Amino acid sequence: MHMMDDRSLRAARDRAYVLADSGQFDGAHAVEMALIAEGWPNARRAMESGFARKAVGERCQAAQAH
Repeated sequence: MHMMDDRSLRAARDRAYVLADSGQFDGAHAVEMALIAEGWPNARRAMESGFARKAVGERCQAAQAH
């Protein structure tokens, strides 16, 4: 079960990075809300990590700069 949990969190984070790279979101909170709206049941857990939240936020900023 632990391995499946890791995979599902990784999948949610990967989706968060894709959303952030799209340039449609201004920060990690907006990406988290989009994940929830898409139906990701583990969106909050995937974004709990400070590292993940920072990486998503930085990707949002970089995507909007272009």
